[in-house]
Parts: sequence; C-alpha cells; structure tokens
Amino acid sequence: MKFSQPNADVFVPDPNLTVPAALARTTHLCVAAHQDDIEIMAYHGIAACFGRVDRWFSGVVVTNGAGSPRSGPYAGCTDAEMQTIRRAEQRKAAVVGDYSVCLQLAHASATVKNAEATEVRGDLEAIFRLCRPEVLYLHNPVDKHDTHVAVFLRCLEALRALPAAAQPRRVLGCEVWRDLDWLPAERKVALDNSARPHLAATLVGLYDSQIAGGKRYDLAAVARRVANATFSESHAVDEYTALTWALDLTPLLLNPKWEVVTYVVGLIDEFRSDVRGRLKELGLPAE
Repeated sequence: MKFSQPNADVFVPDPNLTVPAALARTTHLCVAAHQDDIEIMAYHGIAACFGRVDRWFSGVVVTNGAGSPRSGPYAGCTDAEMQTIRRAEQRKAAVVGDYSVCLQLAHASATVKNAEATEVRGDLEAIFRLCRPEVLYLHNPVDKHDTHVAVFLRCLEALRALPAAAQPRRVLGCEVWRDLDWLPAERKVALDNSARPHLAATLVGLYDSQIAGGKRYDLAAVARRVANATFSESHAVDEYTALTWALDLTPLLLNPKWEVVTYVVGLIDEFRSDVRGRLKELGLPAE
C-alpha cells in the first residue's frame, strides 16, 4: 500500500498478513496526530481487542513527529533523528498492543493544517475505504492542540467523501490536550480504561523520547484516567478504575452539511446553560 509521502511507514506485526487483510479485519481504528497519541486517547479500543481473534485494533499516525520537544538524552537529536526514533517507538507499541496494522503517514504538521493540501485527505480516504471499523477514535474539535484539530478536520473530510455504507458505525472524539469533563452529562461518552492497567501503563511508557525528553505523558495519561473515574460521579462509588471521556462525533457524519463550528458552539452553549441553570437553582438571581 503506497501513500503520498515516500517515508510513510507501514507495519503489520503479523508477518503472514497483508496490509489490506490487516485493515479489513480491523474493528477498532484510531487516527491520531502524533506518535503516542494513539496510546493516550484510544486505550479503550486497544483493550477491547487485546487477546481477541474476533476484534482487531489498528492505528494511524498522521504526522512525522519532527517537532516534538526534547531535552536530556534527546536534546541533541535533529528532527530527522527524532522522526526515526519516534517511528520505532510507535512500532514497539503496535507489537505490545497486538495491533492489526500500524500506519505512520509522515506528513508535516504544516501540511496537515493546510486545508488546501489534498494529500493528507487522500491518504486517509484510501485507508477508510479499506478499513470499515465499528468504532473510530479521533481527536476532538475542542482540543487545544492545532495539529490535533487539523487531523480531526482532515479525517472528517475524508469520511464525508465516502458513501454512507462505507462509513464507520461510531466516531468518537477523545481527549488529549483538553479534558472533556466539562461537557454536559448527556454529551459525554465514557470509555472504560479499567482493563489491564499494566498494559495501559506499559504502552504510554514505551515513548522514552518523550518521557526522558521532558514530558511525563506516562504519568499524566494514567493519572487523568484515574481522576476521571473518581470524579465522574459525586453521589456513587466508583464504577470504573480508569476512564477517558469522549465526544460522539457520529452526528457530523449523519448530517454532512452540519458545520463543525455550529456543532462545537452548540456544545459550549449547552455548557453555559448548564452552569447558569445550576447557579439560578442555588439562589443567584437571573441575568
């Protein structure tokens, strides 16, 4: 399978399986911006498929990882060296997580953020045409990382270009660079990350270039899941031991003319109404 970037990396952990076959059997797919985003945002899908023969998880990383911050043992690495290191780390995660296939498309972040550049959308559309997952994990449109939001937008464009029968059953926007606990309760999707905590910790711990390089994603990702689980319900004992919040993006596929900005502003308005209503109920006068 060829992509627009000559240094795109295609990795199938099972050497006896072709790329089309690995994509075709995928039931849970994550498309993320950077190496390690998959393991932070879509552990729910990894855990759901791990050790199964009837479910398979696959991951797609859109950018090349060149711009990551670095210090310590990685402080002197060039962008080219960092790309090689991060590509290898992502492959390790695919092996440990028992992925069906891991695709690293190697686009520059600037290209992803350019709405006029068609190569990103073209690569994603080619993947989606071969892979029809039950669940697709994406970045969410209220994430505060520009590249994350751009990857979401390119994915949405590619998905909307598909016939309805080829679109995934469910599309979820997951939290990475902004928590989603502010969403109204009826808008939040709870992704249970409780299974195999040792596997969850191992996967995010594989990215030494980030951890030793100055970003403790291994601690932060696991800690947020635990915090989400405890703070998800104030009047009941914990139902989960680890939890990620997601936003159901499926309506944006079912309503292809629905503008993303309109959808997002609607969520913010619901949050505003929820806060305002609670304050009124507790005795503050109406505006």
